[in-house]
Amino acid sequence: MIETTVDVVLPCLNEAEALPWVLERVPPGWRALVVDNGSTDGSAELARSLGATVVHESRRGFGAACHAGLLAAEADVVCFCDCDASLDPGLLTEFVQLLRGGDDLVLGRRRPRSRGAWPVHARAGNWALSKMVRRRTGLRLHDLGPLRAARREALLKLDLTDRRSGYPLEMVVRAADEGWRIREIDVPYLPRSGKSKVTGTWRGTFQAVMDMRKVLAR
Repeated sequence: MIETTVDVVLPCLNEAEALPWVLERVPPGWRALVVDNGSTDGSAELARSLGATVVHESRRGFGAACHAGLLAAEADVVCFCDCDASLDPGLLTEFVQLLRGGDDLVLGRRRPRSRGAWPVHARAGNWALSKMVRRRTGLRLHDLGPLRAARREALLKLDLTDRRSGYPLEMVVRAADEGWRIREIDVPYLPRSGKSKVTGTWRGTFQAVMDMRKVLAR
């Protein structure tokens, strides 16, 4: 049985279309922390009306939103999930079970359910970064996706500093350096709602890769 001491951080920038689907799939008893990163489509108001706790982060950036959610979290376990309906937060129950069983960080390896769910350029960028991570840490990971779970206090002690697209990578690298038990499990990856701010274009993917390369170079 899953304990209720879980916060789910949902970084959000203009995701009003996807929010109802995402929030209704957060497991019962868990708290949804929607981190509004400057939305102009009413996402924050909608999330609040649907029962989520809304955190405002004025500094733009995926890492800035994720870290603001981590700082606002109070539960023993913190999960992260994109807010665009490409990933089902209900899958995080298995992640938390694995944490209770002894893992320190559980990551979701995205498995596209349709050809359009994961653009070729985004998949290529992820493949290249995964190889770099293997060389840097020795971990045979296949994905650096956003669906993940760990203990809040341990995450805070990692002292993560990246506030852009390198945040998920920095979490993995620092966790590996600390000797964490890291597990990767397959999760279905669905076509997102709306246009991606990162992987929707070659330029966005390139910038994300550059952000992550900077993290690896530290």
